Amino acid sequence: MKLARTLFFIALVVVGNALITWLNNLPQDAGVDVPDGKVNSVSFAPFREGQSPLTQVFPSTEQIDEDLRLLAGQSHTIRTYASSKGLTDVPALARKYGLKMIQGAWIGGPTIAKENEEEIAALIKAANTYPDVITRVIVGNEVLLRGELEPEQLLSYIRRVKQAVKQPVSYADVWSFYMRYPEIAKEVDFFTVHILPYWEDEPLTVDKTAEHIVKNYQRIRDAYPGKPILIGESGWPSAGRQRGPAVPSVVNEAKFIRSLVQVANKNGFDINVVEAFNQPWKSKLEGVVGASWGLYSVDREPVFPLTGKVVENPNWPLRVWVAGLLTVLAVGFYAKRLQTLSALPLFAFVGFAQLLSALQVNQTADLWYTSYNNLERFHALSIAALGIALAALLIQRGAELLRVAGGCACLPVWSRYLFLIFVALAFYKSQALGLNGRYLNIPYPLTLIPVAGTLGLLVLGFIGGERNWRQVLAGIVGGTAKTGGVCKLSALLAVAGVALVAFETYQIMIGTNFPTAYPVFADRLHAGFMTTLTYSQLQGWVLLIAALIVFLPLRLLAWVLILAVPALIVGETYAFMIGHDFIEAHPDFGERLQTAVIYSVTNCQMVYWLVSLLVLALPLWVGGQRKREIA
Repeated sequence: MKLARTLFFIALVVVGNALITWLNNLPQDAGVDVPDGKVNSVSFAPFREGQSPLTQVFPSTEQIDEDLRLLAGQSHTIRTYASSKGLTDVPALARKYGLKMIQGAWIGGPTIAKENEEEIAALIKAANTYPDVITRVIVGNEVLLRGELEPEQLLSYIRRVKQAVKQPVSYADVWSFYMRYPEIAKEVDFFTVHILPYWEDEPLTVDKTAEHIVKNYQRIRDAYPGKPILIGESGWPSAGRQRGPAVPSVVNEAKFIRSLVQVANKNGFDINVVEAFNQPWKSKLEGVVGASWGLYSVDREPVFPLTGKVVENPNWPLRVWVAGLLTVLAVGFYAKRLQTLSALPLFAFVGFAQLLSALQVNQTADLWYTSYNNLERFHALSIAALGIALAALLIQRGAELLRVAGGCACLPVWSRYLFLIFVALAFYKSQALGLNGRYLNIPYPLTLIPVAGTLGLLVLGFIGGERNWRQVLAGIVGGTAKTGGVCKLSALLAVAGVALVAFETYQIMIGTNFPTAYPVFADRLHAGFMTTLTYSQLQGWVLLIAALIVFLPLRLLAWVLILAVPALIVGETYAFMIGHDFIEAHPDFGERLQTAVIYSVTNCQMVYWLVSLLVLALPLWVGGQRKREIA
């Protein structure tokens, strides 16, 4: 009978998790269907995992053929960004599938003058060879925004192409740059403007983007009447960091694309959606969000449909099942002893196990989905391993608080140092977020296990009769090895950290085209090591940080976490404050500061991370206080 009660509670919490997950993944109305399920035009970059224009590794003709066959059912036109290297076959294959093209030439600064000449020559050749396929051409993409060329240099390329082809010629950049450089506007045959509300200096909620697109289109029209306008890029990311009220998600991407098509049809706008496929290589430049703008995933699976309702995560049932299995395993380990508990503590324990299991599964699945190479997958798996280990210790501690398990002498020691590794991870991610927050994911999922475990143990302690909440918190970090043991642990972490940094550096050095880019070994070693310094998804540095902080006073570590909260708010606020368009929209400093602060503190992802830092600081603060009292 008592076993049946345990099974009933397991079923209850699993069903509860399933219900919550189901409600969060109900099919949602994303707006009016795209007519015929096809967009007018879509940006086409055929790069897959391991391929990148940065490393000069290009897709095969067969892969490009496969992609264009897929896109023929989704779009009438494709826009390309380059004409040479591995993309010379695109026009012929586009003709094969009845696709029209807006052909681009990728040009950059003076250091790649030779490559610029190759691009211009390839663009001219393609335009003249396939006039039935290539309807327009674009010379350069955001080269002024990146500051790689002066307007006069760009104009020389545009004029050369205009003299050599019959198609209309343009240049592509964010809408505001056409306002700043009227000499470019005068020269082009049509404007190619990028309107990306997510990336604006003052980001918007997805529901307000239609008005924004119309307003900025009209700005160009009013400034330069009579000349055709192509909205050359407009889209929304399906994953990545939140910017103010702009939240990446699958449903929001679907809403934006459908709204964009409606706005275009209503106002007669010429639009190109960015982009066809998620681009893993962009994660090196813009983080997860940069790799998540596609109608299709990197595996060529639809991210969302252009017609009908949209589900945020169609794979949610599998996550529920795996979390349920982990819960059964965790509870099953204590099954006999749990039968002595009354209903409330038993339900609380089962619920605690289910909570940690569900958080672990969701975190691991999301990290894996947004990992674009083997190093990042190793990072995801190592975080998962640490989370599982700490969750097991937290569940054991919960059983002790409910008095269904005896105290384990090694538990406090292992709990302390595993917790400190997560503190080291929080330090590592916080400094990366502070230094390069515009592109990096806000990493709140990484600390969900220690945060939920800390709060969950407080609840279990109260239910189990432990009214001294400080005692519960101190127990998480209360175990301390002897001095010699700490030294050995620190040395072990340091050796493991150095080995991992070396391994990660080696993996980068032998990575795609890296030996070609750095033929001299010393240069390759230096470049590989510098990459590990700025790469935010590596574990070696986390272990090296952990090797240091195991010696530091817990109160000091708590203070660092606490002070990181205002520091990150200041950093996020400053990132808004220095935006050119943000300054123009809010010329008064006080009003600009207030608006920037509001955007920062209403960013849910940032709030979650800041709260997680404070929760992590709690056991450190209390544990440090108790140690001082004992001393």
